[in-house]
Amino acid sequence: MAWLSGVVSTASVILPGIASAAQPMPWQVDLQPAGTGIMREIRWFEEYTLWFLIPIVLLVLGLLLYVIVRFNKRSNPTPSRVSHNTMIEIIWTIGPVLVLLMFAVPSFQLLTAQYTPPGEPGLTIKATGNQWYWGYEYQGDQAEDVSFDAYMLRDADRAEYGKEDKAVYPRLLAVDNEIVVPVDTTVRLLVTAGDVLHSWAMPAFGVKMDAVPGRLNETWFRVDKEGIYYGQCSELCGKDHAFMPIAVRAVSKEQYDKWHAAALEDVGVANKQLMAAIESQQKLASAE
Repeated sequence: MAWLSGVVSTASVILPGIASAAQPMPWQVDLQPAGTGIMREIRWFEEYTLWFLIPIVLLVLGLLLYVIVRFNKRSNPTPSRVSHNTMIEIIWTIGPVLVLLMFAVPSFQLLTAQYTPPGEPGLTIKATGNQWYWGYEYQGDQAEDVSFDAYMLRDADRAEYGKEDKAVYPRLLAVDNEIVVPVDTTVRLLVTAGDVLHSWAMPAFGVKMDAVPGRLNETWFRVDKEGIYYGQCSELCGKDHAFMPIAVRAVSKEQYDKWHAAALEDVGVANKQLMAAIESQQKLASAE
């Protein structure tokens, strides 16, 4: 089933009529396709650990079955009086230590990479969690930069926002205003909350940062593939916790500059212009 999820997710990127880059799929058991270098490292580490975990599970299962069969009361009526075995104790002490070292080295490398952005950020966005929506502020050279709130898109409002295609704008995940970022640009994300604990989580980016009232947490991401990425609040924050999704639209730098210039005047108009430009580009690509 994992391969099927991967095929569907990949197709959503390749097919010109579908703009999504990563979103949850029905019956998905694998991680979402990586949209950043950090997420690719996380996927590699997950696959790497399985090469240790699967043999360990099978070994422990085999030992348990062997003990159950070999040393039950019927097969072994006279219990052994052996109290210890030096060699076995050395093996089960050194073995786990070596395995943990094999885990520790790459995990610390990954942790370091997650907290070490590649150079100065090209864009800074502040995300504020509220009950139950996200507020975003772009922080740039202008005294007043782009800012907006992102609410979950209701089915009744899909036509108004031009987001009727549920393959691209999934139910319970689509929002009225996506975060728009340029690809191949380091984005610094400042995360806080206005009321209770929230958590800004984007699986395809390998990012999950808690939003704490009165505290400013910092993380970063660098998207390398255009499309829409979906996440959700991942900290129980109240009755509508399940209804405050996160959507990031990654576009080319040229498209971002045009959107940003228009969004300084009107975010809604800028979003519609950007969507029209992307749809036009997809139609041209499909015609070719």
